[in-house]
Amino acid sequence: MNNTTQPIVRMQQLNKHFGSLHVLKHIDMQITPGEVVVVIGASGSGKSTLIRCINGLEEFQSGFLEVDSNELRPYGKSSEALQTIRTEVGMVFQQFNLFPHLSVIDNITLAPMKVRGWSRTDAVEAAKRLLERVGIADQADKYPSHLSGGQQQRVALARALAMEPRLMLFDEPTSALDPEMIGEVLDAMRELAKEGMTMVIVTHEMGFAREVADRVVFIHQGEITEEGPPEKLFDTPQHERTQSFLARVLKH
Repeated sequence: MNNTTQPIVRMQQLNKHFGSLHVLKHIDMQITPGEVVVVIGASGSGKSTLIRCINGLEEFQSGFLEVDSNELRPYGKSSEALQTIRTEVGMVFQQFNLFPHLSVIDNITLAPMKVRGWSRTDAVEAAKRLLERVGIADQADKYPSHLSGGQQQRVALARALAMEPRLMLFDEPTSALDPEMIGEVLDAMRELAKEGMTMVIVTHEMGFAREVADRVVFIHQGEITEEGPPEKLFDTPQHERTQSFLARVLKH
């Protein structure tokens, strides 16, 4: 395990293109163990692409990216590092991506058994603890179609945690939920933050960002325009782009 002063994520001059579109521009960013970083910005600004580069779901074209001392290389030339990173980094998406034909408990135990080589007994025991942790211990034997959206997203969170990740990525985890279900997912994420999990969260939930973030990063058109502690960035944003974005989103 790394020394806690060593960043768990290091990005230097990272560039990502989709064809002629320059989606991420010269991104410099470090994340230290135990830090909660919230990434905000308008739709299409590159937020989701940024965190998808961290676990290799998106290739980048130039720059440097290291995750938990494993270097990811441009153009996907890092298959060995990528496999390691995927076991160390958990991710929760907008859509729940649960296997519909598997029960909740089987959704959670599948990866630890296949990838980590755990016995079924150990995997089930860990899964039950995680379901308790995210507040749905009574749903273990149900199938995803019998759960609410908020419950499904908490299963997705438990499934990601089952791999005992060093880092958790969240890509707008509440955007597909009905308003009354958002709170239960945010509560589970708050608990994780309190426990010291290293997290990078893309979200439009500004109140949540202010509450849980150690640092907020504002991205505009693929560039990190401003970053800082939440009280500084939300209360006294320095850049006019940040000011206009917050003026728009905070009045809703």
